[in-house]
This record gives sequence, C-alpha cells and structure tokens, in this order.
Amino acid sequence: MSRPRPRTPGRPAAAAAVLLAVLAAGCGIRTTSVPVDAGPAPSRVSCAVPEPENSPGVTDAQVVQVYLVCGMQTTPVPRTVQVRARAAGRTEQVRELVAQLQRSVLGAEAKAGFATAVPGTLEVEGPAPGDPVDALRLGQPIEDLPSFALAQIVCTVAGSALASPGHSVVLGGPEAGSKVRRYTCTPDLRTRPQAADTAGTEVS
Repeated sequence: MSRPRPRTPGRPAAAAAVLLAVLAAGCGIRTTSVPVDAGPAPSRVSCAVPEPENSPGVTDAQVVQVYLVCGMQTTPVPRTVQVRARAAGRTEQVRELVAQLQRSVLGAEAKAGFATAVPGTLEVEGPAPGDPVDALRLGQPIEDLPSFALAQIVCTVAGSALASPGHSVVLGGPEAGSKVRRYTCTPDLRTRPQAADTAGTEVS
C-alpha cells in the first residue's frame, strides 16, 4: 500500500510569486528582486544669472544688460562690453547691442543654461523714409524671426539708454513701405513664445 506523498512546504507561496511576476510583466511593470535606488530626479538648468566676466586688457568698459533665453523665458544677463572711443550714432549703438545677442554665450552663461535665438546674420538699419525718427529696420521680416529672438531684441534695447519713449522700441522689417510697430518688454513677450505673433502696436 503506497504512502501519501508529503506536501512540499512553500509551494503555494512560490506559485503565487510566479503568478504575480507574470501579471506584472503583462502590465509592463519591470520586476526586481531587490530595492532599486534610482537616485535624485535629473536636475534642470539653473538659469542663475552669472556675474559679468572681467575683461582683461579692456580699458574703457561698461556693464550692459542683454536678454538671453533660459527655461522657456528671456532673462537679463550682465555683459561687460567695450565703450567706443569715438561717439557713435544710435543705430550703430543698437547694432552693438544686437551683436551681443548674436555672439555665442559665455562659459558661465552656458553652464547655467542660457542660450540665444537671435540669428547671427540679422542686420539692423535706421529708419526708412517716412518712418518715425527712432524707428529701426531689421534685415528680415519680424514674423520670420524666432519668437524669442524678437523678445531678446525688444527687451535688450527697450531696457537700455537707447530706448524710445516709454521704454519701448520701434521695429519694422526690410520691406519698403511696410508699417513699423512699437514694442515694450511685456511679461508675455518674455515668457510666452507665441506672444510674439501679436506683440507690438502699429505706428501710423
């Protein structure tokens, strides 16, 4: 007469563990036998505004504020630039400000996550015939500019001594006879790329 087969301890628990593993795999859950420490979440760019870098060998220098892009908004960043030895007209001075926006970001700026959207080929001219005397004409249609590039230019010029009345700037494209618009550095323009599409007020 055969004896009853002894029951193996733990078999139901093992079977349950296998079943749980299969169910977890079916739900797309990756199983593991040990706790996993994934570490801290990936850090975002700091957007910490750096101090203006020293410029060795520059005898006549001044600190200016230029607007750079970081964290989906534009932020004023100090830059040390050389003052021209001879007086320059307003348009030439605006060109120098825009050139600051066109250059590659400096080491500390790049480390903090800053960048620029202003095209390196963008040209700046003075008013066309019939324009207000403080108007500036850009070398490409404003609607073709990257939205943050417009915000950078407007906020940089409007926040400088070269601003038009009311801390504004009057801009137009290169098309002959096209209207110019008056822009101010609004929070929407600084933080919402799509705001560039409706920014500015037409100057008659």
